[in-house]
Amino acid sequence: MNIIPAIDLINGQCVRLTEGDFAQQTTYDSDPLAVAQRFEAAGVKRLHLVDLDGARAKQPVNLHVLERIARHTSLHIDFGGGLQSEEAVRQAFDAGARQITAGSIAVREPETVTGWLRTFGAERIIIGADYRDNYISINAWAEQSERTLREFVEFYLATGATTFICTDVSKDGKLQGPSLATYTELRQQLPAAELIASGGVTTIADVKALAAIGMHGAIIGKAIYEGTITLEQLQPWL
Repeated sequence: MNIIPAIDLINGQCVRLTEGDFAQQTTYDSDPLAVAQRFEAAGVKRLHLVDLDGARAKQPVNLHVLERIARHTSLHIDFGGGLQSEEAVRQAFDAGARQITAGSIAVREPETVTGWLRTFGAERIIIGADYRDNYISINAWAEQSERTLREFVEFYLATGATTFICTDVSKDGKLQGPSLATYTELRQQLPAAELIASGGVTTIADVKALAAIGMHGAIIGKAIYEGTITLEQLQPWL
């Protein structure tokens, strides 16, 4: 299972939100590059980089941070936030992203994202399946769509997508454990999908449980910054 630390960006700084709420923001470091380099020094290979400013602006805002991290580390970076056009996706790749995550646009404009899958290849496009109460969330998690998590993943599997970041919005940033039951059910229903767990991963026991059910990866954010999971504890997976 891939261990994927997260760096969320607001004003170029490393922050975390609770349930995606910009009013519940904690700033952890003013230098995201230093954070990324600490991860790399511990043996981390992958990084989930989210441009929260970009998500609000509906266009990338922190590409310069992506470029800086890509230039000064060898981390495999997947980048998301504000990617609404093919041009923006190309800018992210040009800045050093190895993969991008298509979030709300994958719900609102499936024809656009299926076009990206054809143009760039399924291995470079991750589908962001953000959900609350089993329904897909959109628009920076402020709204609910009528698509269930399973329907959404099933649709994109049929279009050629392979990898999905499944974020339980209700758990994100709360340090209350991940949605194991949901992930277990989805793994059984759609075994071809490479599922990455996101939201609520709090302890090393959570990581072990996600690995045991066959998750492709686990995104870990606040737990690392708050010290409920240490980089040393993650060594078996790095």
